[in-house]
Amino acid sequence: MIRGTIDKIAGPLVVADGMKDARMYDLVYVSDYKLIGEIIELKGDKASIQVYEETGGLKPGDPVEATGKPLSVELGPGLVTAIYDGIQRPLDEIRKEAGDWITRGISIRGLDHEKEWDFIPVAAVGLNVTGGEVLGEVPETKIITHKIMVPPEVSGVITWMSEAGKFNIDTVIAKLKAPDGSTVELPMYHNWPVRKPRPIAEKRAPAEPLITGQRVIDAFFPLGKGGTACVPGPFGSGKTVIQHQLAKWADAEMVIYVGCGERGNEMTDVLQEFPELEDPKSGEPLINRTVLVANTSNMPVAAREASVYTGITIGEYFRDMGYSVALMADSTSRWAEAMREMSGRLEEMPGEEGYPAYLGTRIAEFYERAGNVKCIGGDRNGALTVVGAVSPAGGDLSDPVVQATLRVVKVFWSLQAKLAYARHFPAIGWLDSYSLYTDNLKEYYDEELGPEWVPMIKGAISLLQQEANLLEIARLVGAESLSPEDQLILYTARSLREDFLHQNAFHEVDTYTSIIKQKMMMEVIMHTNAEMKKAIRVGVSPGDLFELPLKEEIARMSYIPEDHLDDIESINTHVISQISDLIEKEQTA
Repeated sequence: MIRGTIDKIAGPLVVADGMKDARMYDLVYVSDYKLIGEIIELKGDKASIQVYEETGGLKPGDPVEATGKPLSVELGPGLVTAIYDGIQRPLDEIRKEAGDWITRGISIRGLDHEKEWDFIPVAAVGLNVTGGEVLGEVPETKIITHKIMVPPEVSGVITWMSEAGKFNIDTVIAKLKAPDGSTVELPMYHNWPVRKPRPIAEKRAPAEPLITGQRVIDAFFPLGKGGTACVPGPFGSGKTVIQHQLAKWADAEMVIYVGCGERGNEMTDVLQEFPELEDPKSGEPLINRTVLVANTSNMPVAAREASVYTGITIGEYFRDMGYSVALMADSTSRWAEAMREMSGRLEEMPGEEGYPAYLGTRIAEFYERAGNVKCIGGDRNGALTVVGAVSPAGGDLSDPVVQATLRVVKVFWSLQAKLAYARHFPAIGWLDSYSLYTDNLKEYYDEELGPEWVPMIKGAISLLQQEANLLEIARLVGAESLSPEDQLILYTARSLREDFLHQNAFHEVDTYTSIIKQKMMMEVIMHTNAEMKKAIRVGVSPGDLFELPLKEEIARMSYIPEDHLDDIESINTHVISQISDLIEKEQTA
């Protein structure tokens, strides 16, 4: 172990002497408090260390010890339902040991090494295995079966395999004869450096959408499984609520929620809600397929940087098991601010708005770890989808963090303050947002929803764009002065906005809409538009059409439960009937 002494302290940055043989990103214990830190710069025998805990009370001359190992997380049974801080210390265990406030220097391992799990072997003696191959399974929760895999960089012939039984994670469950002739003992867990992406066999383009139950997302700006998305927006525009909604309802098998620098009360809401929420597929508590990483704004700033890496490494681990994983990072702006602070203390040359010059590279490296992949060690496919919230000051989308993120992600959900102030939620602007996955997902939509779905959505977006062009004219001369066709565009666009895009996250039915229900709702609105267009062509006045009672029926669609979708079909029939009566009346007049 390399030992040095503290030479200088600047907030969370500590410079240590006598660290000549240390390496970049080595894990370090600082002072007699054993504060956890990480080497982020080396100059001669001096090492700059970012400390993940409060450095108050440290002084020059205090001891520093480098472990020679990088910051890593423990991966094995016990991850699901866990609530960690930014460096994978379980918060519930910290509370048992230290009370409501995290004590400095407290060291608790990421997994419970005493709890016993039911282990079921699936590999046999004599099998030549490589990294990623499954040795056995542990039913961790009723939703998630934990696959015990050979660590990625290990291979060999199985010389001994444990029988089924109840073991803790330190128990050796297999022995391999490595290519060099040595014996490798494999317990039920392994460590992995958080900054190092886990290897994959192949990365593929997303071919299936991540169904979120949020209509503006699934219909207009879909996100592919294994894709990346960015949610920028000003304060109060609903970034966190959207992240919560995605974590609750997205059809991923595993959810990783990283609260990076968020307010404590928001993380408290998440921690209280998730154990009570019911998974719509299994009926089990949602927490049984969730890992939470909580690094709130009052926690040490350096740990924010570690928290996103901790979260995505855990996400990659479940992806390697063949699961579809969704990671929510809320918010990457706080992560970038932590980088800016540490860069400033290192006296590095600042880039735009004081952010480090490598900001874009770090953001790209993070999002590049997402993907729809063929896993190593077997015929398994997994997907890791990453959604990052960005909180630019004043909602300024020219912010360097937003721009660096937009260069690498393929879905942009633009949250707008004016929509939030108008109480339109989700406040995603339909004219500014985009998704580059639509072409990849067309085959899926054609098969699941029919070939009419994509043209229908394009038609709806076109109507909203035409509305934006007409609104200025309508304000000047009045909507009644517009042509009947233009008045119909305004009427239908308003219906799209109020009856389809607007969604109540706190209503038990409207909070989630299946893709089938979304299609049925969109069909009603677009069929109504087509029938009204026919009526206008035969001379029916727009005023008579717009006064029909069908508006209330269409507005009621979003509150129809999933098990009563026939009611939407009835609305469609009733709407067409009302318009047909008007057409008939006009033609016989």
